[in-house]
Amino acid sequence: MLAEEHLSAIIQSSDDAIISKRLDGTVISWNPAATRIFGYEEAEMVGQSIRLLIPADRQGEEDDIIARLQRGERVRHFETIRLRKDGTPIRVSLTISPVLDAEGRIVGASKIARDVTDQFAAAEALKEGERRFRMLADNISQLAWIAAPDGGLNWYNRRWYDYTGTRFEDMQGWGWAAVQHPDHLERVREKFARHIAAGREWEDTFPLRGRDGSYRWFLSRAKPIRDERGVIQAWFGTNTDVTELLDKEEQIRILLMEVNHRSKNMLAVVQALARRSGNVDPEFLKRFEQRLASMSANQDLLVRRGWATIPMGELADAQLAILDGESRSHVCTDGPHIDLAPRAAEVIGMALHELATNAIKYGALSLSGGSVDLAWREADGRFVVEWRERGGPAVAAPRESGFGTTLIRHIPARSLSANVTLDYAQEGLLWRLDCDADVARNLAST
Repeated sequence: MLAEEHLSAIIQSSDDAIISKRLDGTVISWNPAATRIFGYEEAEMVGQSIRLLIPADRQGEEDDIIARLQRGERVRHFETIRLRKDGTPIRVSLTISPVLDAEGRIVGASKIARDVTDQFAAAEALKEGERRFRMLADNISQLAWIAAPDGGLNWYNRRWYDYTGTRFEDMQGWGWAAVQHPDHLERVREKFARHIAAGREWEDTFPLRGRDGSYRWFLSRAKPIRDERGVIQAWFGTNTDVTELLDKEEQIRILLMEVNHRSKNMLAVVQALARRSGNVDPEFLKRFEQRLASMSANQDLLVRRGWATIPMGELADAQLAILDGESRSHVCTDGPHIDLAPRAAEVIGMALHELATNAIKYGALSLSGGSVDLAWREADGRFVVEWRERGGPAVAAPRESGFGTTLIRHIPARSLSANVTLDYAQEGLLWRLDCDADVARNLAST
């Protein structure tokens, strides 16, 4: 009796519908979970046919179930559609077992039904998400891939296989090395492994072999995918074909070199004309040639940098190159990495050249014990450059303002909207330029 009570309690408290029926489909028992799932009360279903729950287009399922039960079979985890009392279809998972009498004859069936509508919807949503991801991944222009936390690749998009002509069996793990150019393989593999170990985003450029045996250049990136705890679960990577872009960059570099060469030829012509002009002051000619050299140095630097931004440190070194070894050793440069726009670099470079020339001729570098501190910084949205001389001859303000003053004061002030100060202190000249940092970085050429 205790066992029967225990069994009854299990049936009544189960979250699954537990239903028993005769072989003709007449319902014999109906637990509370069956009411929650199907909407019928026990009194409404006991004595009624189980076919009330079966859609018209699935009535044949019941005939098949009965036939299988009569053969003594058990129907395990059979997913199908059933109807609630209000006619709403729901997806259920069924397990059906034959019920035997005391003589072992099959007299009915017990049915366990579980509502899997939500699970099915979630699974379908997942399938649809996977379908959309694959559709997107297979149709983007890049080669795409996913790697395990240790860096071993375990998925590629269709474009990868279309380009390389490989199979996943050949590419899984670290098999991608087979399509790497041998001249770059070790470098690429070492850098990739180093970033994987450190958990840092990875970027590199290298050639990959196509199915036709030729190589093309790709910009490759990989980003770690982390869980809520920050633990890396996977790496998502792309390879973007940059072959044409690199070819164009090389063409532009060659054109810039040609323009630079022709520009230098023009400067040389101007220099020659100045030399052959009659009644030209030798001192003027010397300063004129020095300024042309400064312009040429700026231009060389701009060409090397692809007419892009120029680091302030490189600009200072280029303009101080006019100093001999002894004088250069007395100039201390200090400042962080700050990129300048080409036009800003031209203006500041000419000013630095003029300051250096004056320091050699009149200022701190004209005496053996003199020195110069060139420093730059960025603070509170301002870019500041200071040229400070010490240990030179006594300083006095010039009686007249010449072209040199224009180069170090007026042009920077006008071009950069800068505050430019010249302090002719007794202990040494101080030149200071202070402008908006965004202007220094982004000044457009005029």
